[in-house]
Amino acid sequence: MIRTATPADIPALHTLIRELADYEKSLAEAKATPHQLHEALFGAHPAAYAHLAVDDTTHEPVGYAIWFLNFSTWRGVHGIHLEDLYVRPTARGTGHGKALLTELARICVDRGYARLEWSVLNWNTPSIAFYDSLGAHPQDDWTAYRLTDEALTRLGAGR
Repeated sequence: MIRTATPADIPALHTLIRELADYEKSLAEAKATPHQLHEALFGAHPAAYAHLAVDDTTHEPVGYAIWFLNFSTWRGVHGIHLEDLYVRPTARGTGHGKALLTELARICVDRGYARLEWSVLNWNTPSIAFYDSLGAHPQDDWTAYRLTDEALTRLGAGR
């Protein structure tokens, strides 16, 4: 079962986010607090959205998707950027990941959005195979760039 996250889900989302960070070998970089998640998802100006995959028997969250809107200047409409997609290892292969992506694709279609996009680590071959099986295509002609920490501060200060 897939459902929209609620404020009561923040503790579970925070735990799942940390599990994903650990899986991606980056737990030390996962610094978001439950308060920050609440503000981002449910505050006065939500910047992101979340859906949960819930086990049909236990009704416990076993996965999640966090996403936000992007915009295509070439298409002239919004799209969805999937920031995180995670399903606990014990629940993988049971359709939860596909159900989360199906829900986001449905939102795109229903709202007239042109794209559903995300990134995957190059070493994550199980996820790459899964995405390929859905008909997703890697964007090999683009290289992602990111400014963080000192470099972001330096540029923001005009240095």
